[in-house]
Amino acid sequence: MKKSIEAKITGKVQGVWFRKYTKEKADELGIKGFVRNEPDGSVYLEAEGDPYAMRIFKEWLFVGSPKSIVEGVQIKEVPVKNFKDFKIF
Repeated sequence: MKKSIEAKITGKVQGVWFRKYTKEKADELGIKGFVRNEPDGSVYLEAEGDPYAMRIFKEWLFVGSPKSIVEGVQIKEVPVKNFKDFKIF
């Protein structure tokens, strides 16, 4: 049974390759969904995958890319949408 989340990540998360590293981690874990920059400087994502992979992915969001400074992560569980892959927008 898949788990699905929406997340908003705040801090220094734009212009530091956060989306690229997020996609790499998602692909590594077999997670599907998308990630995008928001006008307020945050990053928003929707992601779904098996519970173990999602636990690792959620923990990774608090660390982020090597140059990012994650100040906050808001995560909400949502219904599964059956994404086919993981995209960067």
